[in-house]
Amino acid sequence: MLQSPVILVLDLLGTFAFALNGALTAARAARLDLIGVLVLGMMTALGGGILRDLLINVPPATFGDLRYLAAAAGGALLAFLLSVELERFTRLITVFDAIGLSVFCVTGASKALDAGLGGVQAVLLGVITAVGGGTLRDVVVQRVPTVLTSDFYAVPALVGAALAVAALQLDLPELVGALVPAAIAFTIRMLGVRFNLRVPRPRQHRLRGAADEPDR
Repeated sequence: MLQSPVILVLDLLGTFAFALNGALTAARAARLDLIGVLVLGMMTALGGGILRDLLINVPPATFGDLRYLAAAAGGALLAFLLSVELERFTRLITVFDAIGLSVFCVTGASKALDAGLGGVQAVLLGVITAVGGGTLRDVVVQRVPTVLTSDFYAVPALVGAALAVAALQLDLPELVGALVPAAIAFTIRMLGVRFNLRVPRPRQHRLRGAADEPDR
């Protein structure tokens, strides 16, 4: 399946950013050695794309194009070598994660449409591409996946994928149709982090404690 230059560049950018994120997480949270950092970084970067390609029944791009492996390995190795310097900037892990999330939701949706899937299916696969690698990362380091604990993690991916599908179906210029949804998804994610935004939750029934019971 052929890729446009815009989607390819965005895909490689997302791969590199997610590899940095996964490797920094490994170095900080799990204190892994070089091999562990490389494995976790590459898993974060490539896991979502592999899941997407398996679901749409095409050979994973990772195994057909060495540029993906190079981008993932390069990002993970850079994070390993500069882990001490990068840890000074505590927001970097979140920023790299937001970049990968916003880029992958767009490229995942685009590839699903190219494979002949409908708009709804493309949006779902865009979200899977965006959150799949991070979910695998969190499971391996034995923590609850971010997509289940952060209200504004899946939401930006969903919005970005939906906007990308709409742009492609409206035949907007490819550069605009890819970059604008990715930028919007990134902005939503960072605003969610900055202001601790949450989506509505169901009301919880408050149990009466002993202090609430009437005196006898």
